[in-house]
Amino acid sequence: MRIAMWSGPRNLSTAMMYAFGNRADFVIWDEPFYAPYLAATGIDHPMRTEILVAHETDPDKVAARCIGPIPGGKPHFYMKHMPLHMVEGFPLDWAAECVNVHLLRHPARVVASYAAKRENPRLDDIGFRQQVELFRRFPGPVIDSADIRDTPEGMLRALCDAIGLDFDPAMLRWPAGPRAEDGIWASHWYGAVHRSTGFAGAEGPLPQPEGEAARLVAAALPYYEELAKLRICPV
Repeated sequence: MRIAMWSGPRNLSTAMMYAFGNRADFVIWDEPFYAPYLAATGIDHPMRTEILVAHETDPDKVAARCIGPIPGGKPHFYMKHMPLHMVEGFPLDWAAECVNVHLLRHPARVVASYAAKRENPRLDDIGFRQQVELFRRFPGPVIDSADIRDTPEGMLRALCDAIGLDFDPAMLRWPAGPRAEDGIWASHWYGAVHRSTGFAGAEGPLPQPEGEAARLVAAALPYYEELAKLRICPV
C-alpha cells in the first residue's frame, strides 16, 4: 500500500508520519516535493539553501520515486505531502496509484502555529485552497487533527479501517527525538514532535487572531469547512 497523506503545514502531519513510521511494515518519506517547490517558485522559506542542497529538486524524479520500488523492501509506503507543494506543471498522475488521505486542522490553529515559525503567511502558504482542489481530483478519507488528539486510538483505528489496513498499536507511541527520515528542515519546524513520544491531548480553546491573521483565518475557513464536513469519526 502507498499512502499519500495530504495536509497543509502545522497540521499534526509530522506526528502522523511518526505514527506510521513506528510500524515495522512501513517506510516513510517526508515532504518529497518541498525542495522542488522551493526551486520552482523561488519562495523564501527558513533553511531554503540547505533544503535545495540536501534534497532532490527535480519534480519528475520525485514523482518517479513515489511509484517506484518501495524502499527497504517494506510492504507499505507512507508519504507526507503538502498540496501547496504541487505547483502548476508538476506531475501528479502518480497520486492515482496511492491511497489518498486528507488531514485537516482548524485554520485558527494553523495560522497561530505557522506565524510563530514564519512571518506574514498568506493563504497560499497554508494550503487550504490547494487541498480542496486536490481533494476534488483525488478524494479519500478526511481526518481532523482535533479528532486525532482527542481520541488517538479510535481515530487511527477508523483510518486504518477506511483504507483497508490492520491497526498496529505501535502507531500510538514513538521514541523521542528526530528520525533519520526527517527532512533537513526538521531542526526549524519539528521541535515539538521531537520532544513528544505520542499524540498530545486535546487542545484548548481556539486562538482568537486579530488583524491580518484574523483575515487569513476567515479566508481559509470556507475551504476547511468544505472538507471538515466529510471527516471520518473515531471507532
